[in-house]
Amino acid sequence: MDSPAFDLAFEPAYGQAVPVVAGVERITANNPGPFTFFGTNSYIVGSSSVAIIDPGPEDEAHFQALMAALAGRAVMHIFVSHTHRDHSPLARRLQAATGAVTVGQGPHRPARPLRDGEINPFAESSDLSFVPDITIGDGETLSGDGWSLTAVLTPGHTANHAAFALEGRDILFSGDHVMAWSTSIVAPPDGSMADYMASLDRLMERQDRLLLPGHGGPVMEPAGFLRALKAHRLRREQAVLTRVQAGDTQIAEMVKVIYRDTDPKLHGAAALSVLAHIENLMERGEIAADGPPSLAATYRLL
Repeated sequence: MDSPAFDLAFEPAYGQAVPVVAGVERITANNPGPFTFFGTNSYIVGSSSVAIIDPGPEDEAHFQALMAALAGRAVMHIFVSHTHRDHSPLARRLQAATGAVTVGQGPHRPARPLRDGEINPFAESSDLSFVPDITIGDGETLSGDGWSLTAVLTPGHTANHAAFALEGRDILFSGDHVMAWSTSIVAPPDGSMADYMASLDRLMERQDRLLLPGHGGPVMEPAGFLRALKAHRLRREQAVLTRVQAGDTQIAEMVKVIYRDTDPKLHGAAALSVLAHIENLMERGEIAADGPPSLAATYRLL
């Protein structure tokens, strides 16, 4: 597979609990958008006492749908893959309603410190108030009635991104790190392309048979999809190098060529993706700039 075979076929079934595999139900929040696809997937894992993965945005209808789907079952843990506002805020109401313990890799933080004068373009998208009751470390496992979930830390999309492996099932809840419908946004300073690529390599070493993402449908053949996803990112990196070699000195110039087939409304996000690639290339000594890397900096090959 040379390119990811993205799957845009998905039925959100808003307000309904959709069985995905035995012991796992999905409820999709009605928050569609260019970065959320049809909406955020919340998962209920277990039988008589359950875990919830990615409770979703602060949304009354989604809260009521989750409570109805629980049907009186006890909620032991609320797992959060990362602290963007489409994933973590509803944890507070669910915890108040159920008494569950919240679990995550930690509070929101950037992948690197902000530089002088730099503004985080995704600051308003970040849930800065979420602090998990349990800060779960890589490889640590929490268990409930018939389920065990192990943290697989996957920084890149955000610094505190974690996937969760359903032990004994070869199933990974992949959050926003790997999705069937699209690539993940990696936007500095929240995200890091070097971290993202390293996290992809880590998932490629695993033997998962199914990935259940934070948006859209399952990734049915993870091994091939992950290889194609990495190849796609490497082609984007090479495209950046090619544009600099061709004489483009600023990111806006590169985006016009590299993303010429992409909706111009998404060129802002594309520019941040190019910046993430450039930061990675600068760390490796392949590109230089007239100052710290930024959307306005001037770049050249080394």
